[in-house]
Amino acid sequence: MLRAMSDAGLVFETIHGRVQPLEWLVLAPHPDDAEIGAGGTLIRLARAGRAVGILELSRGERGTQGSPQVRVAECARAAEIMGLAWRGQLGLPDGELRDTLEGAHALAAVLRAVRPRVLVVPHHRDRHPDHFGSYHLSKRAVHLAQLAKADLPGDPHRVSRVLLYQGNADITPNVLIDVADLQDVWAQSVLAHESQFSGAAISETVTPEIVERRRARMTYWGTMARVRYAEAFEAEDALLVDPLTL
Repeated sequence: MLRAMSDAGLVFETIHGRVQPLEWLVLAPHPDDAEIGAGGTLIRLARAGRAVGILELSRGERGTQGSPQVRVAECARAAEIMGLAWRGQLGLPDGELRDTLEGAHALAAVLRAVRPRVLVVPHHRDRHPDHFGSYHLSKRAVHLAQLAKADLPGDPHRVSRVLLYQGNADITPNVLIDVADLQDVWAQSVLAHESQFSGAAISETVTPEIVERRRARMTYWGTMARVRYAEAFEAEDALLVDPLTL
């Protein structure tokens, strides 16, 4: 059920759970992007008792298959499967995601509302304009959210870590996360987006073969990490590591 949330004229919608501080938040240009790129990691964190969530920047209204109404219902089903604490949609225009002041203010307001410690965003090398546009939009929003004098609702919030996830292009990750034990539930969460993955193949990602294709990438990254399947991320800033854990 949709529940509109608004403050100072900035509006986003909660479609699952409740607004609360989150450990991890994944930004998705469109419905299903977060499940494909970071779903296993979110499930692993949720099962460990961490509050995690997804924010769709658009409703995917220009997609070839599925309507916004159908897709929001699919998002809610996937959120239940994954065990998310919160899922929301910002409602920026599909096909036009880019670094604008209006969009950055809207996203920064959400960051102040759900206060993620770790923010996961699409990689800037992705070939899809909405994906690399979302990366650049998120960078401005992260900056605005922490400014005490920014004209935004809510208290300032500083994201501790930004990670980039893999979409439609290759990346050079420096963070690999074991998701081998979560493959069944991960696949269920992806296939909850039935409108995208049960009909004719539209692209290499909008296809009934999506689980098989993404799992091939997980197998590759898993080989690098000496596990069966892994999800890959890139940290732009150096990670401080306890040498006792290496």
